[in-house]
Amino acid sequence: MLTLLLALQGAVSPAPTDSLPKVTLIEALQQAARLDPNYVAALGQVDNAVWARRSAFSVFVLPSISLATTATRSNPPFFNFGTLRPEKNSVQASITASYDLFTGGQKFAELSRSGAALEGAHAGELKQRFATALLTESDYYNVLAAAELDRVARDRLRRAREQLAVARARVSSGAAVSTDSLNLRLEMTRAQVAQLQQQSTLRVARLELGRRIGAPGPVDAAPLDTAPARELPISLADAISQAAVQGPSYRIAAAEERAASATFRSRLGAYLPHATLSWTGVGFDNKFVPSGAKFTQLSLGVSFPLWDNGHRELALSQARTSRDVARAVRQDMDRAVQHDVSAAYDAYVTTRATADLAVQGLAVARESFRVQQTRYSSGATTILDLLDAEVNLSQAEADLVQARYGTRLALAGLESILGKRLFTDKGTP
Repeated sequence: MLTLLLALQGAVSPAPTDSLPKVTLIEALQQAARLDPNYVAALGQVDNAVWARRSAFSVFVLPSISLATTATRSNPPFFNFGTLRPEKNSVQASITASYDLFTGGQKFAELSRSGAALEGAHAGELKQRFATALLTESDYYNVLAAAELDRVARDRLRRAREQLAVARARVSSGAAVSTDSLNLRLEMTRAQVAQLQQQSTLRVARLELGRRIGAPGPVDAAPLDTAPARELPISLADAISQAAVQGPSYRIAAAEERAASATFRSRLGAYLPHATLSWTGVGFDNKFVPSGAKFTQLSLGVSFPLWDNGHRELALSQARTSRDVARAVRQDMDRAVQHDVSAAYDAYVTTRATADLAVQGLAVARESFRVQQTRYSSGATTILDLLDAEVNLSQAEADLVQARYGTRLALAGLESILGKRLFTDKGTP
């Protein structure tokens, strides 16, 4: 069984780290932002909203203009108004310009709606940018954590082998019973299985990071500093206030409510008369660009819809419902901001304190293992106490790794809610 595990370990051992491409966190954030389909879609929504805003402005100052040309061939010849004689070929060209003088306030409502939609699109782009950054950081930290946990697993296996050699020597000399070496052999087998599992986790993490940044294969993460996490440069109360004003999710909810209210006002405009001023120029000839007879028309049209079989009322009811739903969502977001920010804020504070305690716990576990190792070598303790110390040391090392990168991920979660970086040295997503 031991031989099989060793062979399997050699067969699935990861490629040397030096042979893998390596990226820094800032590089990963920049590359992932260009490739994430959701972020690309968010950028497209901003572009669409910009053009909708331009269109809402243009209807106030510019008429709509259209050109049309119709060429007809008749047999027998038909009277041509351009040449004033029967001809087989006739061409009619027209240019029409129209301007809405009064639309029941719908132009102003659309201007308001497009402004709210543009604000929502910008907030959506910011939200998705930080969401992409959060996913990228998660993949990046997974690689680093998996690499450190792989080292922890290798250290556990190394210690098990060393203790197995000591136990065998003690059993051979009669200073210990055979169960000591059997227990340590079992611990070594477990350590080998744990290392195999951790190597698999590391390979998968590197592949996921590579996919995130568009690499064709696995990518390694450049190490980050191991300095203790810093205190947040903002208080909880200030974080809640800033999130309510500039947090992407809350800005989106407020913008959608304004847009829905503007759409409702636009639907009300359907109950008022509409006035449109139109000018039309028409030319007739037997050539594609007519130069024969020309006519112009200037008309003022006023329409007042009285009844359209309930379509207007249906549209108004739908707009009212959308407005009420958007208002309820915004009010719910206002109530949720304190919970959301407090949860993310406390998550960072808690994981930061956990990491500090994990450092102390690791120091205690190392000293405990050293003492038990010395005591076992001198016959002053049992193999079970030594194994407990070994397991506690490996667990303490793993706890520190998870707490350290958990703190970084908790910070990224808080930043995604606030929509801004709290520490400039990490770069802008």
